[in-house]
Order: sequence, then C-alpha cells, then structure tokens
Amino acid sequence: MNTTQKIPVVSKKVLIPFILVTSLFALWGFANAVTDPMVNAFKKVLELTNTQASWVQMAFYGGYFCMALPAAMFMRKYSYKVGVLIGLGLYAGGALLFYPAAITEQFWFFCLALYVLTFGLAFLETAANPYILAMGAKETATQRLNLAQSVNPIGLTAGLLVAKYFVYDKLQSDDIADFSALDDAKRAMIKVADLAVIRDPYVVLGLVILAVFVLFLVNKMPQSKEDGVMPSLGETFKKLTANSKYVLGVVAQILYVGAQIMTWTYIYQYAEAIDLANINVAGYEKIDVFAYQFVAFVLFTVGRIVGTAMLRIMSPGKLLMTFALLAGAFVAGAIFIESIVGLYCVVGISFCMSLMFPTIYGIALNDLTEEQSKVGSAGLVMAIVGGALLPMLQGMIIDAGGSGVADTKIMGVAEVNFSFILPLVCFCYIAWYGMHVFKKHESKTV
Repeated sequence: MNTTQKIPVVSKKVLIPFILVTSLFALWGFANAVTDPMVNAFKKVLELTNTQASWVQMAFYGGYFCMALPAAMFMRKYSYKVGVLIGLGLYAGGALLFYPAAITEQFWFFCLALYVLTFGLAFLETAANPYILAMGAKETATQRLNLAQSVNPIGLTAGLLVAKYFVYDKLQSDDIADFSALDDAKRAMIKVADLAVIRDPYVVLGLVILAVFVLFLVNKMPQSKEDGVMPSLGETFKKLTANSKYVLGVVAQILYVGAQIMTWTYIYQYAEAIDLANINVAGYEKIDVFAYQFVAFVLFTVGRIVGTAMLRIMSPGKLLMTFALLAGAFVAGAIFIESIVGLYCVVGISFCMSLMFPTIYGIALNDLTEEQSKVGSAGLVMAIVGGALLPMLQGMIIDAGGSGVADTKIMGVAEVNFSFILPLVCFCYIAWYGMHVFKKHESKTV
C-alpha cells in the first residue's frame, strides 16, 4: 500500500487531457439529472400511468445498451477523440430533436429524442472511462476514475436545478389537482405550454454541446496504443468471458445503475405518498422534493470525495462491500418507515451509491489489456440498461393497486415503499461482489 501512495494519481504531462475528458463526466451527469424528473413531468402533462411514464427511462438507458458495443468497435479502429466527437454530435442532435417533438406533442417522439441523445452518451462513456483508467499507472487507476467521476455530481446538481426552476416550477399541469377534469380546450392549451417548458432546456443543452464539440475538435488529444497486432474480436470476447471478475462486475453494474435510477426517479413518488398520508393534517406543508433531491446529490458528491480518499488506505472491493451494506440499511429504512424519516433514508442512499459505479468499473477493467479494456468498457456501459429495465419493474409494482402511489398495501406498507425492495436486492449482490473481489483478488496482494 505504501508504494501506491507514492504514485501520482494524475501526472502533470496528461493533466490538460485529463481535465478535458473529465468535463464529459459532468455533461452526461447533467443529462441524467434533468431526465429523471421528466418521468413525473410527462406523467402529469400527457396523463400517463407510472408504467407508461417509465418509458422515458427505457428510452434513455436503452440507448446506452444499443450503442455501447458499436461505439467500442468503432474505437478499436479509430481514436478516442473521434469517438468523443461522434458522441457529442449525437448528444447534441438528440437534445435538439426535442423541438420537433414538442410540436408533434407525441410521447414516442420525445422518447426517440432521448434514445438518440443516449447514443451519444454511450460513445462518450465508452471512450472516457477507459481513457481515464489508461492515463497513468494501473495501481492508481480506480482512484483516478473516482476522481474524474467526482465531477459527475456537478452536472447532476446543475441538471436538477434546471429541472426544478426551468421545468417543474413552470408546469401549469402541476398546479392543478385534477388535470383530467378540465375541458378539452383548456387541457390542450396547458399541454402545449407545458411541453414547450419541457422542450427548452434540452434545446439549450444541444447548443451548449455543439460548443463543446468545437472545443474538442480544435484541441489535440493524446491517443494511447498497444504495441503489436490487434487480436481478433472473438479472441477478445473469449478472454473477457473467461474473466470472472469482469463478468460478475458487469452484473454488479447492471444492478447498481438500476438501483441508482430507481432511487432518484421514484423519490418523487415516495414524497407524494407521504403528502397523501398527511393531506388532512392541520398545518402540514407539502414536501419540496427537489430540496431533498438536491441534498441527495450533495451527499453523492461528498461520498465521491470521501470514497476517493478512502481508496488510498482501503482496497476497492472491501470499500465497495462496506458502502453497499450501508446502502442496504438505508433502503430497509425507506421500505419500513412510512414517514419523513423514510424519505431521509432514501436521501441517505445517495451517499452510499457515490463510489459504486467508478469502483465497479475500475475493479472489472483493472487487470485487462488496452484492447480488452476498449471492448470490456462497452460491456460495462451496456450494463447501464439496468437503468431502463429495473425502474419500469418498480413502476409496475407502484401501479399494483392503481395509477396512484399508495393505492394498496404490500406486506403492511404502501406500494411505493415496498417497491424499494428492488434496490435492496441490488445492493445485496453488490456487497457480495465487493466481498468476493476482496477475498479472491485483493487480500492476497495487500
């Protein structure tokens, strides 16, 4: 462990490229945060069920799954920089598609725009994560990725603030108790206005991404290459599938991303259930859920910083297990405590989740070659599909008793509380994976 402390996490000669690539982590963080509240926004504006509205996440994270492997294949032949430029182009194009989508007022068009947008994010993440790992010694690779990922919450926080002040606070449908009870003409007018409100942040985002595209285009970025002949794709896949630490890491990443998106997406429905339970209580004030989500992102940021520091004295697997067990305890509180304390538990989960994505990523790729890392990175980015599948399953649980959030009881608690059983299962597996990595791969070298 002493030798690791002497090795710089980021050397001076790659500092500028490191900063440029790290900025991408904030950009996809923004897209994640501004999109999560849109599930509830579309539900209200377009009068959807929880399950129907979850197609927002299906489109968003499904795009990662479909494009990650093609992105990796592309970057086997071309440079990381070209992959980043393509990613930024698709990101901007998908965001700008929100303009015609708002004109058509069709939910599927918005989902298509998000799908294209995340084609770009898949390129960016497939390039940026292994590139950061390669910018220095393998001994500090996981620390370096955690450091780069610590910028991600800045984008998350910015996206949340934009979602609140430029979307939610301007939605007319959110201020109406029973939107469906209005006459058709009034509802149509409000729908047009609200869809324009949803559209505008994405259009502005698209223009910003185009500016970043130009910035990367005019800057020189180093390209790391391996010596020798590039192995066949089949050979690379064979070696990856034989690597149990990598394969189990992909499963852990699927479950982690699913748990993260479920926690951040359904905090709104969780708070809504508490409001409904106290609607007749004198002096009760409706929960400002954005304030709680903001605190969650702050804790997420703090957790990244704390986790990165702890990796200097604690092995990645052992730290991952510790944080996953703590997350499981918070989720249990969210399930069984039907009050504001339960909401505190939902918020607390974010601190525990903070280091999971980069740590799992670093563990899974740490002992791979450059070529294997490019393809292996695609598998870990494809694992983001967990953010598409698991939230939809959670939405189905919440819809068990109707389109509300607390229509029925399951095991003695409201359906929205019980739905957090899914993140609990996810964190249990992640804790096991951390323990497995520590016992089988790390304890022998410590």
